[in-house]
Amino acid sequence: MFLTQFIIGLLVSSFSVMVILLIRIWFRRQLPAKWTYHLWMFLFLSLALPFIPADLFNFSSLFSSGNTYQIHAPSSHTEKNGTHMMQSLHLIQDFSESVNRPDLSLLTLSVAGLWVSGLLIVTFTMIRGWIELRRIKKDSSEFANQEVLELFEECKERLQIKKSIKIVRSKRVQSPMIFGLFQTFIVLPSQHEHWLSLKNYEYIFLHELNHYKNKDLLTNYVILFYQIIYWFNPLIWLAFREMRFDREIACDASVLQLLDDPSYSDYGHTIIHFLALSKRSSKLPLVTQLNGSKVQIKKRIEHISAYKHSARKPIRKSIFIYVLASIILTIQLPFVSAFATQNDRYYFNNGGAVYEDLQSFFQGYKGSFVLYDDRAKQYRIYNEEKSTLRVSPDSTYKIYSALFALESNVISPEESTLAWDGTEQPYDAWNKDQDVSSALQKSVSWYFQEADRRTGFEIIQSNLKEINYGNSDISGGMGEFWLESSLKISPVEQVQLLQSFYHNQLGYEQMHIQTVKEALLLEKNEEARLSGKTGTGTVNGKNINGWFIGYVETKNNTYFFATNIQNKVDASGSKAGDITLSILQHLGIYTESGGAKYGEKHS
Repeated sequence: MFLTQFIIGLLVSSFSVMVILLIRIWFRRQLPAKWTYHLWMFLFLSLALPFIPADLFNFSSLFSSGNTYQIHAPSSHTEKNGTHMMQSLHLIQDFSESVNRPDLSLLTLSVAGLWVSGLLIVTFTMIRGWIELRRIKKDSSEFANQEVLELFEECKERLQIKKSIKIVRSKRVQSPMIFGLFQTFIVLPSQHEHWLSLKNYEYIFLHELNHYKNKDLLTNYVILFYQIIYWFNPLIWLAFREMRFDREIACDASVLQLLDDPSYSDYGHTIIHFLALSKRSSKLPLVTQLNGSKVQIKKRIEHISAYKHSARKPIRKSIFIYVLASIILTIQLPFVSAFATQNDRYYFNNGGAVYEDLQSFFQGYKGSFVLYDDRAKQYRIYNEEKSTLRVSPDSTYKIYSALFALESNVISPEESTLAWDGTEQPYDAWNKDQDVSSALQKSVSWYFQEADRRTGFEIIQSNLKEINYGNSDISGGMGEFWLESSLKISPVEQVQLLQSFYHNQLGYEQMHIQTVKEALLLEKNEEARLSGKTGTGTVNGKNINGWFIGYVETKNNTYFFATNIQNKVDASGSKAGDITLSILQHLGIYTESGGAKYGEKHS
């Protein structure tokens, strides 16, 4: 998850910076100084995208609600009965093949460690700047020149600023600066008092007060936050350097609007006089200073000398440029949403759902149980978060692989046999010809891989989308996409699909639905019929994902269920089945009939 967020952050931040820099270059003649500076606010919004929960991109999830009640933990007697039930039940024999997937845990830890190290270093640098500010404030003295103080109050009135702002003088600074969110200070360099005239003070005050009025002090903190988070991206450092420069240009323009033409030159000379100690600015990230680098000072002087009161640029062009920027940057939203979650969340909106506490059945596993009561039209769910989390379907996908093959006439209810090609399989039960019933019962992977190949990539993709099968992503490749790869589905979606399958709301041939139903039947007694399919995700030799999905048919009702479990080593379909049957028995929905001995491997 961290590695994904890191990559998203790098891509989003880089794209956003480049877009803004290009717009800034292309339209520099059309945008006024203040609009150019405010263009960077789009960057702030873009940099926040990777941290916005994906749920917020889907507003329907905000209106879902449900009831919650507690279910008692099963007694030891119930647990024993559940185990006996599982051992005596003849379930589908699901065999598993381990798939090899790259282990990114070491890379993720390395990247996370590097990011945290850089974050700490940058944070330490920022803290040093904050400590330096504390020293400046501590060693400063109040400004006592009454004439200058009166001028300061006049400048505040011109800018309609009512907040109390303290003016202090300090030997620790050589350029005027303003800082402080709650108590704001303007610090003047005491060693330069000998040449400062009232006009110079006026320019300084107007400049620093414009920074205050434009909320640039708050912007400093936002810049600081993002610089710490995105320290690894050099484009961010470039962007914020340019943003600070644009901020000074915009501030200069705001000051010049308040001056008459003959004063422009004097204002420019005032800035030049504070060029001497521009290196200090890098140590004080939380302040705005009148000076800057020599290159920046040169450009600012050029802007000041070229400024004209009458040179107002059409606001329509500026609005158009802003709309263009917002459209380009908004393009990232679906990318961020899809990449951040890999489309791994189903947004379930059912106000009548009942959320139960079934944790005692899931000891040692993370997972979810979803039950749908067909007659009551009600969901009963354990673990709301996991119930909508999409994971690989593994062998549970074979239900729909069989259905697609039947619908495409690759096989038929009367003739569904596919010949074994003689390739040695990991299980003896697979080393022979199979029909759709035996293939589902023994979870014969080669049978469904061959059926999918004959059905065709495009038809499978189309069918998955038509029935809304999870994320419908088969980019993992033919024969692989359902094995801990690209295709993913949540427990809630499994149950919803089972309902559509059972009632044939998919629009498929009824005899094809019936053929698959017969193959899924596990056990029946006088009271009920149990049908289902297990699935196990085995990666690098470890069982990490277990499924048991199906339905119970009684005389008066049908209950659809899906159980999914995960852990690092032994989350199998058989474990999921054990948990499911214990819950069903505890709820009084299904009780064993004492069928033949069960013999599941894994899938």
